[in-house]
Amino acid sequence: MNDDIQTLEKKKKRAGKRAAAGKARRGPKGEAGAAQPTLAEKRLAKRKRQAETNTVTFLLETEVRKVMTQAAKIAGMDLAPFLQKLAETFVIEQAPAGDPLAKRLAAKRAVLDRVVELAREIDAAGGFDEHFILSVMKRAATDAIFQAHYDDAVDAGTADQRALARAKAPINQQMGRLIKGVAGAKSKRDENGKIQRAQVSGEVISTYTLLQRA
Repeated sequence: MNDDIQTLEKKKKRAGKRAAAGKARRGPKGEAGAAQPTLAEKRLAKRKRQAETNTVTFLLETEVRKVMTQAAKIAGMDLAPFLQKLAETFVIEQAPAGDPLAKRLAAKRAVLDRVVELAREIDAAGGFDEHFILSVMKRAATDAIFQAHYDDAVDAGTADQRALARAKAPINQQMGRLIKGVAGAKSKRDENGKIQRAQVSGEVISTYTLLQRA
């Protein structure tokens, strides 16, 4: 009799474990085979969390903001990228010799400063048109020093193709915004108000925004 009771209890325990496993597979809503995030979705969510963590928001006193806005204007930049430049310059100046982060940031700053310089030159020479961003980037690409800095900024020598694409996107976007700002331009839009962009191959950038005078 005792053997029969023990056997029955073991069966109940096994049945309970199977039921718990089935519930876990059904997911929070009790649906069998609930879809789990794919690897790509997990990577996207991770990058989104990282971007949110890297976004810093703070308040400036009115007079401080006015001073910094004026300084940014003189540098041909909007306030946010100007403040970002100040932060990165601090890291570069405080880092120990040979620090890889400082080296990459210094290369990035050299790239951005060069495209601002070229944009001013081309704009002053009457070279502004809707393809102004591409014109500046084509000129920059002929400069071996610029290309070397760009490769260092995106870690082109060691990054795989996926990491390289991720590294290029933000700096390319930043170059486009700086070039647009130098010309005092705005994004060109179609009749429906959609920003117009162009694609190109064989250049530092693969897409760019068409511009018009503000």
